[in-house]
Amino acid sequence: MGGKCPHRKVKKRRLSHKSARRTKFELKGDDAVYDELKKLDGIEKALPIDEDLPGMGQFYCLHCDRYFSNVAVRDEHFKTKKHKKRLKLMMGPAPHTQLDADLAGGMGMPDNGPKLMSM
Repeated sequence: MGGKCPHRKVKKRRLSHKSARRTKFELKGDDAVYDELKKLDGIEKALPIDEDLPGMGQFYCLHCDRYFSNVAVRDEHFKTKKHKKRLKLMMGPAPHTQLDADLAGGMGMPDNGPKLMSM
């Protein structure tokens, strides 16, 4: 008697807790990254050294808002499906902003259309 039930299998986690937390708390929103890309259009500048970030903050993917430990890891990231989807999203039309969400929820100024008659 006792022991494990033979027909129950424990499923492995598909994603680690670290990556789930990273996507939830540390990443910027799509609209913030889009604005930053448009602001820095064609400008290459050196990144400041920060000891708290991976790779001293020198290896950064602007589209995904992620820091990497070295050039090889960053270059491997550039080949991933997640990066390519994010790149395509950022090169397309502007993502929705908080103002768009407020207007859709009815929290903005009402638009009653043009005045037809003046009195």
